Amino acid sequence: MTSDIRIKICGLSTPETIDVAAQAGAAYIGLVFFPKSPRFVSHDLARELALGTPLGVAKVALVVNADNAYLDQLTADVPLDMLQLHGAEPPDRVREIKDRYGLPVMKAVGIADADDLPQLARYEAVADQLLVDTKPPKDADRPGGNAQTFDWDLIAGRDWARPWMLAGGLTPENVAAAIAHTGTRQIDLSSGVESAPGVKDPALIRSFIAAAQGN
Repeated sequence: MTSDIRIKICGLSTPETIDVAAQAGAAYIGLVFFPKSPRFVSHDLARELALGTPLGVAKVALVVNADNAYLDQLTADVPLDMLQLHGAEPPDRVREIKDRYGLPVMKAVGIADADDLPQLARYEAVADQLLVDTKPPKDADRPGGNAQTFDWDLIAGRDWARPWMLAGGLTPENVAAAIAHTGTRQIDLSSGVESAPGVKDPALIRSFIAAAQGN
């Protein structure tokens, strides 16, 4: 592990935790625009948080199967650096969103077993980055943030055509092993630094980033 590991803390909802994440070395902060999530933020709050985010930290909007009307309003209301598509958006929709909004697009791909791996190549062809996450259980009511890992052997040693992030059940205790096993240079997490659903813990944010960067 080295300090060149880039980290995204997702589901932030207060100025304090954004400042903590930035000061600890996060490269990205994630704002969640999915109403069923305990990390959901309104456009007004998100604008306030985005404007207060330190320069150099990328502001990423997580959306799920959002239509153009919603994305038009979101991008008008909130200053953003990237869109993260965390739903069932097909490759053509990813390309359409990139063309329409002129922002980098990250596509989340859920992995449960080897049958899911072909999706990685499909989205590498159109997305700017991939977020490789644990596929949610069939009865889950949200597409991520479920605090579960997947079998990292499925992607270990893979040749990647795009930058990618590893997500899914990461914590200060297992992130070093995840980096060593998969070779990822980027990490995304949300629930692993919370004291309760949607409540980020500053001490856990600091310890996670330190562990990921080998400090």
